[in-house]
Amino acid sequence: MEEVERARERLENIRSVQPILNGLRTISLGSWQAALKRRSGVQTYAEQLKAMLPVLAPHLQTEKGFVQRLRERLPLPASLSGRSNGESDGDQGTYARVEALVIGSERGLCGRFNVAIADEAEDYLQRQTGQVREVELHVLGSRAGRVLSRRGQEVVQAGTLSVTTLPPLSLAFELAGGWLTAYEEHEVDAVHIIYNAYRGTGTYEPTVTRLIPPQLPTDEGPAPRLEGSPRRNRTPWPPPIVDTDPMSLYATVVEQWAAVQLYEILLDSSAAEHSTRFQLMESATQNADQLVEELTLAIQTARRQEITQEMAELATGAGLLGED
Repeated sequence: MEEVERARERLENIRSVQPILNGLRTISLGSWQAALKRRSGVQTYAEQLKAMLPVLAPHLQTEKGFVQRLRERLPLPASLSGRSNGESDGDQGTYARVEALVIGSERGLCGRFNVAIADEAEDYLQRQTGQVREVELHVLGSRAGRVLSRRGQEVVQAGTLSVTTLPPLSLAFELAGGWLTAYEEHEVDAVHIIYNAYRGTGTYEPTVTRLIPPQLPTDEGPAPRLEGSPRRNRTPWPPPIVDTDPMSLYATVVEQWAAVQLYEILLDSSAAEHSTRFQLMESATQNADQLVEELTLAIQTARRQEITQEMAELATGAGLLGED
């Protein structure tokens, strides 16, 4: 009887937890799909920004301040900066001062998500030894910040992420704009982002990527084709009219590009986090369902044995069965 009572208590506890697991699974699924959908929209916008580079390039070449801007910190596209295709600005190998942003999660129930990113951050810091004079560590996500603090890593600035919604676009513009200003004023030489890149359902890969200097796409391909124009045309028709200062317009494109790249990373990390949480909640729900079935079967079996025993005792008392 004691075993049956314990089984009933466990069954009641599991059934009380099941709605919570189902709710967390549903929320994680919705957030995961929303992150992927928004990331797709951001990638479309990035392609539109990329299409502006070959349009602006001829106008930049005629600018009087072109050479001066080339000597400054504002990155320029491949055809204007003189670098070969495949190279990127700022990859000289050594920097004086670098800021690294670690993106974790604000909530738990996502397995080793924050531990994995903390491991990658420590490996990154070790790799910078001897190459970078100063590295400042910034963190987004309270969980990752706590893991790094427990390991004795000094975090210069810690920020939080929303618990109920996806990261806002304004956050990416605020961070990227501040870093670009610091970069152009020679206050920082590079900004690296450390995050868990989404690789599929419940799968992620700790990744380090450079945000500043911006890694501008190559502009050595065909110019964008207008809708309805023949595919053989490699230049848009009619030609785009640029009536804004080309250099200020290009600076805006650079700022937008850096912010968009950061926002795509934030959404990528968010998709990885929510898909991992969904998979864990899915496994927990299946385990709970299995336990409910096993405990229900055990209780029913015990109840049948109890009824059989009672019937046998009644039959014996009525003289229908002989006593051993």
